[in-house]
Amino acid sequence: MVRRIPAFPARSTLPAMNHTAVITLVWCSLLAPAQPASLCSEYAQAITRHEADRGALLRKYPDSPARRERMARFYDQALAALESDPYEGLSPAGKVDRTLFKAHVSHARRRLEIDGARADAAAVFTPFQPVIFAFAEDRVAMRDPRPAQAAASLNDLSKRIAESQKAFEAGLKPAKEGEPPAVTPSFSRDVLARINSLRDTLTDWYDFSAGYDPLFTWWCEQPYKAVTDAFAAYATAVREKGVGITRGNENIIVGVPIGREALLAELDAEMIPYTPEELIAIGERELAWCEAEYAKAAADLGLGNDWRAALERAKQDHVQPGEQPALIRELSDRAVAFLRDKDLITVPDLADEVWRMEMMSPQRQLVTPFFTGGEVISVSFPTGGMAHEDKLMSLRGNNRHFSNATVFHELIPGHHLQQYACARSNTHRRPFNTAFWTEGWALYWEMTMWDRGFHADPLSRVGALFWRSHRCARIICSLKFHLGQMTAPEWIAFLTERIGHEQANAEGEVRRSVAGNYGPLYQVAYMIGGLQFRRLYEEAVGSGRMTDRQFHDAVLVENNIPVEMVRAIILNEPPPREFRSSWKFDDGE
Repeated sequence: MVRRIPAFPARSTLPAMNHTAVITLVWCSLLAPAQPASLCSEYAQAITRHEADRGALLRKYPDSPARRERMARFYDQALAALESDPYEGLSPAGKVDRTLFKAHVSHARRRLEIDGARADAAAVFTPFQPVIFAFAEDRVAMRDPRPAQAAASLNDLSKRIAESQKAFEAGLKPAKEGEPPAVTPSFSRDVLARINSLRDTLTDWYDFSAGYDPLFTWWCEQPYKAVTDAFAAYATAVREKGVGITRGNENIIVGVPIGREALLAELDAEMIPYTPEELIAIGERELAWCEAEYAKAAADLGLGNDWRAALERAKQDHVQPGEQPALIRELSDRAVAFLRDKDLITVPDLADEVWRMEMMSPQRQLVTPFFTGGEVISVSFPTGGMAHEDKLMSLRGNNRHFSNATVFHELIPGHHLQQYACARSNTHRRPFNTAFWTEGWALYWEMTMWDRGFHADPLSRVGALFWRSHRCARIICSLKFHLGQMTAPEWIAFLTERIGHEQANAEGEVRRSVAGNYGPLYQVAYMIGGLQFRRLYEEAVGSGRMTDRQFHDAVLVENNIPVEMVRAIILNEPPPREFRSSWKFDDGE
């Protein structure tokens, strides 16, 4: 029997009381029936303690092999404790939390090995790093810095850094004619990251005593300066000669493909039981659907089946400079009214009240050409100092119809309402957050608003189709990139030629995707997570077990966890002790 979670009470039925009390009543009414299963999970405190201990250890130890060894012991102890815990007597929510906890720790342990292997590979060009680690470990142990010996080590360190720079530059040249260089731009990026990390670790060690300890300062000030100069020269050489970032070419795009085996490991951690190839096929199928719908919208506009002409007409319909914030406010109000009118999800008054807006800097727009959201929606729109062509591309890329299709993705019922809910229920599950829930939920609403007729006119449908096809491209291109089947320039070309992106916006999208600030599956998570929620909706609402609002409210109250675990809770099907992801949410149609 599914655990039914009632919807928030309608605003019209709430008794007269102050606004805070109303919101408290709303959330309590949602959570009260869930207390035995969700709020009283046997693992809530253990998860909270684990994350507190983990954070304390990471803050204590600098990035070094010693930290890796300590964290490996920490994760191994947690996994051993989980294996010895009883399972059959747990509540359904306890079984879900134990499954999530074990998967979380197992993935952290695996990432420790993967990241360590990457750091070790880059360390071939930082053979001097044990000296810096020794300094850092002395500081962690609160040992005397021994100024005279430290100065001698620093003096030798500056020379070794200069030698490492020469070795790196030699690696940029092919060993034999016709052979590729030993050092690639992607590998150079790892080396640069290692250099910067070592420099920061050394600076942290030096700043602890410099100026405070006069003997330390007397001995170490000049040798340390020589080391910082050597680091600066080495970092410049790697950045310019290795990665290729030079003056006049600061925005070069360099990513690091992780390979098929690493992709499979990441998919397993995200509870997605599909291969990269199967996901690419899903992306291509969904893109074909978008293209067919594009043709229908073009025909409705009197443009035959010319989707590019339809897209161009949508791009030309933008507001004037200074008017974008008002448009976003209007579009948000329209979406919230639509949700309430259709009784699709509860929108607490406070959630609609507290979101706010900021304007995105021109520099950030190089990486994020479209607005982003949450409690703060960051508006991407051209500024007066931009080049004329860049202004036009930004205007076209942030037109009325693209914005209409995504403001609710960023605000309500998307990211802002997600964050609002996650801060108020099952907060112990925060460590388990996944883009397949975060972005999948927002994309699911793009699908749902389409199905419910939110996009009433052809140009509005064109705007929605642009973004939906963009999500398909993210699956195809990001996976092919990490499989080594597509380069960054080919990805940009795909976005401009197949999806209809402006050149600068396509470059920003790819730069954002490969810069390393997002996980390798982040871009896949939008459409795939949306399809997961779509299937779960069919199972819970299509079967008559829940209403629309009950289902949508129930998803939010469980916090940000893999969708297969949301399914286990909503359908009251707790995972077995030795859980392996097996939910095939895509039927191939």
